[in-house]
Amino acid sequence: MSLVASTSPRASQKRFVFVLAAIAIVGAGVLGYVATRPKGGPVAVDPNLPPATAEGYLIGKEDAPVKIIEFADFECPACGQWATLTEPDVRARLIRTGLASIRFFDFPLPMHKNTWAASNAAACASDQGKFWEMHDHLFYAQDLWNGEATSSPDKKMKAFAKELGLDEKKFDECFDSQVHYPRIKASGAEAERRGVDQTPTFIIGGQRYPGNVPYDQMKKLVEAELAKLSKSDTSKKGAK
Repeated sequence: MSLVASTSPRASQKRFVFVLAAIAIVGAGVLGYVATRPKGGPVAVDPNLPPATAEGYLIGKEDAPVKIIEFADFECPACGQWATLTEPDVRARLIRTGLASIRFFDFPLPMHKNTWAASNAAACASDQGKFWEMHDHLFYAQDLWNGEATSSPDKKMKAFAKELGLDEKKFDECFDSQVHYPRIKASGAEAERRGVDQTPTFIIGGQRYPGNVPYDQMKKLVEAELAKLSKSDTSKKGAK
């Protein structure tokens, strides 16, 4: 005798109908989620924006011997991790000691829907001398304004400006006018010109280092550049 019970045609038909009903319910649920989930995708940017020079934002001495260039997206999780966990050590041990400087360039990625608002907020904060304060605030509070956290990033950015003690009227006028969009677009173009294809990416001594570079590696790279500069200076003195 078989250990598997036989199934009558009527029982099979009932089971088939039940399965179809279950599939329909699940399908409806999926469609409902797709219809109501936050909409992602690129942010519309005027292709006719006037050209601007990619300037970046400097922290450290202008004449620091080693110049670190950073390309980052404010909504990028890896950038947020580097900014909150690694950058404090870099600033304390490499920047404030005068060994290096960092020049930050926005590189808004198309999959992040709120990153342009964040870059815009940082640029407007820069007008009031508080770019780095806004930079830090954006990264430390990234989970409060990123794509899944809010549908109104503009309100969040203006709230952050208030928290940082900025002149709200000037900030709002700057933010709403999008006057700094050409600058943001120029920074992204500079990233592409240098072959940057992920964030964060660092350029040190003419070499490109993609990804979340840990402090120990950053320190070694800076020290290697300092050694090259020292050797070059010695050679020049010897030539004289």
